[in-house]
Amino acid sequence: MSGEVDTIDRRILAELQRDGTLSVDQLSERVGLSRNACWRRVRQMEDAGIITGRVALVDADKLGLGLSVFILIRTSNHDPDWLTKFRAAATSLPEITGVYRMSGDLDYVLRARVADVKAYDRLYQRLIAKVPLSDVSASFVMEEIKETTVVPVEVR
Repeated sequence: MSGEVDTIDRRILAELQRDGTLSVDQLSERVGLSRNACWRRVRQMEDAGIITGRVALVDADKLGLGLSVFILIRTSNHDPDWLTKFRAAATSLPEITGVYRMSGDLDYVLRARVADVKAYDRLYQRLIAKVPLSDVSASFVMEEIKETTVVPVEVR
């Protein structure tokens, strides 16, 4: 994709983030483009890696995964071999839905979805069996006030 993301592209992104199941016809109608022009723009944004995928969002509670956990990790080991092992461990566990290397006091924050505290403990045991960690703590989410996958594309 050449050039910057323009206002029409931003409108397309906003609509697709609200409803990824829109047909090209529905999307083109909402953003005021012809079907072909809309389809070309979507394909260009996919090819450029701006649109990275389309997913179905599920209700974790209804799947028995009602507990969100933030796992806070400090490590004294920062060598490349440890990092490779840590990345492999964190990405191999399906309960872990986000892994972030941090600045400041914490080295890593992991986000996970589990059924309950016992399920978290099983996840913790599997994680520390795969990679040595020096300081691990967990914070359990009491209330989800806002949870979204929407990136603010701000239509200018």
